[in-house]
Amino acid sequence: MKKILAILLVLTLVLASCAPKVAEEKKEDKQTEKKEEKKTEKKEDKKEETTKKEEEKKDEVVEISFWNFPSYAVVDDTPGKYEEMAAEAFMAKNPNIKVKVEMLDFKAGPEKLNTAIAAGTGPDVVGDAPGRIISWGNDGVLVPLNDMFNDDFKANVGEAIRNTCKSGDKVWMYPANHVPFMMAFNKTMLEKHDLMGMLNLEGDRSWTVEQYEALLKALKEKGERGPIIFGASQGGDQGTRAFLANLYNSPVTNEDLTAYTMNTDKGVKSLEWLKKAVDEGLLENGSALDAGAAIDAFVQEQVSGTILWSPVLEKIKAPTFETVYVPFPNDESPKLEFYVGGFCVFDKQDEKRAEAAKKFVDFMTNDPEWAPKNIKATGGFPADARIKVEYGNPMMDYNASMVPAYTTYYNIIPGFAEMRTFWFPTVQAVMNGEKDAKTALDEFVEKSNATIK
Repeated sequence: MKKILAILLVLTLVLASCAPKVAEEKKEDKQTEKKEEKKTEKKEDKKEETTKKEEEKKDEVVEISFWNFPSYAVVDDTPGKYEEMAAEAFMAKNPNIKVKVEMLDFKAGPEKLNTAIAAGTGPDVVGDAPGRIISWGNDGVLVPLNDMFNDDFKANVGEAIRNTCKSGDKVWMYPANHVPFMMAFNKTMLEKHDLMGMLNLEGDRSWTVEQYEALLKALKEKGERGPIIFGASQGGDQGTRAFLANLYNSPVTNEDLTAYTMNTDKGVKSLEWLKKAVDEGLLENGSALDAGAAIDAFVQEQVSGTILWSPVLEKIKAPTFETVYVPFPNDESPKLEFYVGGFCVFDKQDEKRAEAAKKFVDFMTNDPEWAPKNIKATGGFPADARIKVEYGNPMMDYNASMVPAYTTYYNIIPGFAEMRTFWFPTVQAVMNGEKDAKTALDEFVEKSNATIK
């Protein structure tokens, strides 16, 4: 009995000594559980906060502006309606980006842009050509687009077109479409006077100055006015340069784009011929008219032809008569200036706006539905071979066949924008008898070469 009591006493003492430890362990376990619960709560709170921020970021609307010169077919006789439709399609796919569209015209648009850029109120995206865009890039007001020129892009866009989009190693424009600049006549008018036989419609349709002059004389005899040589502003000035550069084969610049060269003997001969044709009433003196007015006169059937025409203009202007395309007269072979249309993004010192603007540019040029639709609306050809557009008509087939006649693209020369301010006064002065061709071209070349930095 005594042994049993002794054993029970020992067990009681042992249990008593263990109880505090068990209680302490339970206390520690509870504290650990509370700590873990707090950690879990903090993690959940942090996760919820991150999710909330991400949702807010998704819901945040970035507003950008898109300014565009007329380059798409007009819908319902409303300029800008097509651009609005494209912007709406983009916003439907990108609800956190709002695009405000504003249309520019070729007469007042350039000055409006320059004023807005200087004031810091310019657009985020502009649709234009390399001439102005490269100048803006060199002035440091654009966002470089090098990241958009990936390997797939380079594999499908020709080097000649890629080179029009950059200055040095900086890419300033993303190209969308291209098209040759040519001349055109009112085919309906020529057929009425039985003069279509005076045009060469075989192959590249090349012809000489003498053949061109003969047609102009025949039109004058029928009481029709010849094409207008416009010269009131920079708008469309590539037309008069290309016209004169072709007549007796006098390139605007040298091959490596280091100098303007239009004051050669052949260049002077070309400008003298133009002056003579104007004086004889074969060509119209348009020194008080810009390119837009001259083209409108052609579309309104006031004159028989135009020295500046393209499928893009045909799409926009939609003449009611049939046109016939011809290259510039040239004693050798036609050399065509060409248009490359594309987009640039202005640097608004806001990364979100820049990314939104680039996303819009990508949509306009690469969206499976809208990219080919946009190209077709311009009446041009896609810069990217991955974009397929079928026209299936003789006019477009002929224009496509003239791509090999593209000449040196000089619009990316530093100082190009300033050169343009010297060109149209040169044409004006000669047409109006204020200067002879040699003096005018020498002065033009001297001033223009000084702009090449």
